[in-house]
Amino acid sequence: MIAPDALRDQPVLEGARVRLEPLDARTGEHMVRDFLDMDPHVRRLTGTHRRFTEEELRNWVATRPDHHDRADWVIFSQADGEAVGECSLIGLDHHNASVGYRIALFRMEQTGHGFGTAATDLVLQYAFEQVGLHRVGLEVFEFNENARRSYSHSGFREEGVLREFLYWDGEWHDAVLMSVLDREYAEFHADDPHA
Repeated sequence: MIAPDALRDQPVLEGARVRLEPLDARTGEHMVRDFLDMDPHVRRLTGTHRRFTEEELRNWVATRPDHHDRADWVIFSQADGEAVGECSLIGLDHHNASVGYRIALFRMEQTGHGFGTAATDLVLQYAFEQVGLHRVGLEVFEFNENARRSYSHSGFREEGVLREFLYWDGEWHDAVLMSVLDREYAEFHADDPHA
């Protein structure tokens, strides 16, 4: 068991490729801009049917620091400082030291450059080494092969399927469940001098 507010003091996370800054009204401006005009391909990959108003988005990002059962970041490229996406640890179960993970890059042209894997690696390091979590899990749609590969590169393992979980453009799609445990994370990074 960990503290119910274990995610309260989330730090800036720095890596060679990306910098993760906590989501708030200031950093959230990047998210508001991109979510108002969300790339249709990103919308499909994230299963985002709903369209949000600017007021809804601004209110949502401004209140993130008040929620201590989750940790939200905006992902910035270290090379040019561009905001490329957002990621979160969500739904903290402090009794079982478990949390969910989600990540989305803002535009398709930002995919394939390693930003997602780099951000995920930083979040997992924070989750296991600083917060002391036991399990981080996620759901990814079966058609999103690039994301599934990226998660595998960070140590996630497939553990099951939510059948016909997403209805998109007249078709049902499965969601693949993936997770990584603290001991698996330690084993995965045992030979990594930078972990």
